[in-house]
Amino acid sequence: MASLHPFDPITCAEIQLAVRILESAFPGIKLRYKRIDLQEPSKHEVIPYIEAERRGEKCPRKPARLLMALFHRLDNGSFFKALLNADTKSLVSAKELPKDVQGPVDVDEMIEIEQLYPWIYGTDNPQESRRLFQCYMYIVATDHPQNNQYSLPCKFSPVFDGISRKLVRMDFLPGAADTQSTQTQPWKPVPAVQYAHDLLDEPLRTDLKPYVVQQPEGASFNVIGNAVSWQKWRFRVGFNSREGLVLHNVTYDGRSTFYRLSVSEMTVPYGDPRAPYHRKQAFDVGDVGFGITANQLILGCDCLGHIKYFDGYRSDAQGAPIQLKNVICMHEQDNGLQHKHTNYRSGAATVVRNRQLVIQMICTVANYEYIFAFILDQAANIELEVRATGILSTVPFDNENGQTVPWGTNVGPGVMAPFHQHMFSLRIDPALDGFKNTVYYEDSVPMPQDESNPYLVGYTTEQNVIRSSGSASTSVDRNRVFKIRNDHIMNPITYHPIAYKLQTMPSQMLLARPNSFGTKRAQFATRPIWVTKYQDNELYAAGEFTNQSKRSDGVEVWAARNDAVEDEDVVLWHTFGLTHNPRIEDFPVMPMERVSVMLKPDGFFTKNPALDVPPSTQSFNKSTLHPEPACCAGPQDRGQVKL
Repeated sequence: MASLHPFDPITCAEIQLAVRILESAFPGIKLRYKRIDLQEPSKHEVIPYIEAERRGEKCPRKPARLLMALFHRLDNGSFFKALLNADTKSLVSAKELPKDVQGPVDVDEMIEIEQLYPWIYGTDNPQESRRLFQCYMYIVATDHPQNNQYSLPCKFSPVFDGISRKLVRMDFLPGAADTQSTQTQPWKPVPAVQYAHDLLDEPLRTDLKPYVVQQPEGASFNVIGNAVSWQKWRFRVGFNSREGLVLHNVTYDGRSTFYRLSVSEMTVPYGDPRAPYHRKQAFDVGDVGFGITANQLILGCDCLGHIKYFDGYRSDAQGAPIQLKNVICMHEQDNGLQHKHTNYRSGAATVVRNRQLVIQMICTVANYEYIFAFILDQAANIELEVRATGILSTVPFDNENGQTVPWGTNVGPGVMAPFHQHMFSLRIDPALDGFKNTVYYEDSVPMPQDESNPYLVGYTTEQNVIRSSGSASTSVDRNRVFKIRNDHIMNPITYHPIAYKLQTMPSQMLLARPNSFGTKRAQFATRPIWVTKYQDNELYAAGEFTNQSKRSDGVEVWAARNDAVEDEDVVLWHTFGLTHNPRIEDFPVMPMERVSVMLKPDGFFTKNPALDVPPSTQSFNKSTLHPEPACCAGPQDRGQVKL
């Protein structure tokens, strides 16, 4: 363990060590593990280490390597959070959590309940403390492994106790706009709508030719363990059970830019107002975890080109380490032109293509797939691209007589897909040439009609510094741009502090009413921008425990402290997402929907940082020409008209 970097993901040996320590601390008591993962070091302890590393100096002593475990005692069902010191092989603390706190779903529990076909229960009763699962049932049309199990929903839905596995009650699902069924009805057979190639009733296309991405000299990046260097970028790839992919200690050309980048939470609230669908709201990070649901990626399918894979580890319910192979892929891609200019006087052109580095993770969260990619380029931009695909979460609906509802779309015989939202939180922990930064927003506004604007065409910008922790709104009408700056370092050309800007994704915020449980549990999704003062362990926008939560305990609580955040160690949170009112074209499998957020240097450099990228040439890229017809066409065939 002495060779591990402070940001390295948890190892197999560390999981085994954590289990030994906990079983020694609770002798003779069976434990069920929900999570065993790395507890990231305190920021103030790790900064001297990573700063010495960045400067190429001798590194001081590493901070203590801490582990975190969430577990149940099976003798009395109590739920604990423990911290362990991997260096001293000792238990630091073990705290029993309140009885109304439900931990995340562990993998074994997910598999066991999956046999009943569960959905996260959600919340509608502040007194409920049982661990519940709502099971939506579907008819299996075929035993094919890729059968579309969302095409034939049933009208009954059992609710199970997740601890005892006993039936709590049977919910009968409505089959029309305003009715609640009281008993089941005989199923009226209808054909399933399938997506698997083997089950399609039309032939596959035959006119698609191979597209082969080749890098004959290999990739331009270098990897040592989880440390990556590519062009002028240096960073470490992190992985944990909850967030999955994390980028640590991101630097460009030896300059610090971001301490930590991650997708901290997402929620998917559904807009069907009928019971029991009013409880449908998943928190895919907090309830289960992107690391837990990350795909083991396949060469030539999920990523093209010269691929580097990263593995991870998780524990099962008994505490055994499970290796997760190929859960993160990294590759280069060409994304068109980086910059070009043709001097029209001389005809000479400068052309540079935009080479990018993609670090990608794909998560299967029940019916949906989410593709998360951090994309770095040679001009010092960092993009977070999110793609949603997979299958709609469907409900039974009697639509044979042309009936519809205003909160969903009929997508097949007897099946409807309700409207819903996908709300993400990007957590940005900046370190622009230092760890004290300031967040502000800049609006573009017309100049007054006065002597300084005689022709009425002038416009300027207004800056508003966020001095106290809180929230803010985006504004397309004012071209509002949020920026992070370091007030201690001035750009010698612009005479303004060095900065990065956040190119936001203006999105509709939560549509659930403010007094609904759906909104109370996801306050982060009510505002697009939050700014908080950094504190250790404040990592998740909706709070640490989201499963069956009654309210959130996250970014809105930290923002309400009214901390001073000007020229401080700050965290910028951006909420963005999709309001998804399904199309029938989204079924039986959804063409990807893409959203994107970007961090771009704004006065961080004194000129275009990609000027030194070599020009694009045919000798380097080796493109080929499409063949022309073998013979020449006659005048009439060329479209000439005789007069």
